[in-house]
Order: sequence, then structure tokens, then C-alpha cells
Amino acid sequence: MSANSAEPAAQLEVVLVKAGRTKIRYRCALLQDDGTRIVVRAPWAGSGVRDFGFVRFAPGDVFTEYYWRDRWYSVKEVSAPDGSVKGWYCDIARPAVLSGAQLVVEDLDLDLWRSADGTDVRRLDEDEFAESGLAQTDPGAASAAVATLDELEALARGPRFAQLLA
Repeated sequence: MSANSAEPAAQLEVVLVKAGRTKIRYRCALLQDDGTRIVVRAPWAGSGVRDFGFVRFAPGDVFTEYYWRDRWYSVKEVSAPDGSVKGWYCDIARPAVLSGAQLVVEDLDLDLWRSADGTDVRRLDEDEFAESGLAQTDPGAASAAVATLDELEALARGPRFAQLLA
């Protein structure tokens, strides 16, 4: 289905797994699936406001989320209720798996934020990643996660970031 299709969007459920447990699940509209990249849209699924200090996620915000079956990250474009883009929240995660109507994503704790104007790019949750023990339990995944964060940060600081979402 194309994002410009007149057909109603199919519904999926995103299931975010962290350390073997479901962290959150929420309904979303499938906008596009080209076999490699899956694009969905959903309202802010958290309860109330989440203030990170550099951005606030709140009821009414809309997340357009990009997942890949062959990449170790997802990118979530965060828009305010008026449609203005707040920025992009990027999760380092194992490649997404679509099974029926469930999109399962395993979060690996590392995150990256890029503001709408691109002037604020910051790595997040490196302490949580270190405490997760992934480097001991799955060194290959830990190495892939760190390399992916480095790659994504370089993209977020440069002009090619928008190409990820095109």
C-alpha cells in the first residue's frame, strides 16, 4: 500500500520488546511496506506527558515510524498536534519482524535524538545499555548496536539524514 493510497490503512500492532519482556504495545496505521522498510503512523502511546528536557512527548503528538527488516534501528518522526515536526527519536534495535498484524521490535537500549532543525543531536541511554549486560550475553549484537549508533549519529549530523525517510 502506498502512503498516497485512497484505501483505508491497514492496522498493525507495534510490540516493543526490551530484555525479553514487552515494554509497550500500541495500534498504528500501516502506511507503507516495500518488503524492506515498514512505515506506520500512531498517536503518542505513552501515558500523559514525557518530558526529556530537550523535547516533550504529549497527548496529541503523532509519530510516523520507520522500521527496517535489514537495519539495526528505527526512526520515529515526532510531530506536534499542529503538524510541526519536533524531531526524530531513533531507537537502536534488532531488525523489525512483521508477523501477521504484529510488528515486533527488540529495543537494545541505545537511542539518538535529532531536533527538527538538526542542531541538537544527542546520544541517549548509553548507561542503560552498559547496565543491560548485552556485551556479555550477546557480544555480536552489542557490537552491532554500538556501530549502528555511531553510523546513525553521523547520518543525523549530516545532510543525508532526510534520505533515510524518503
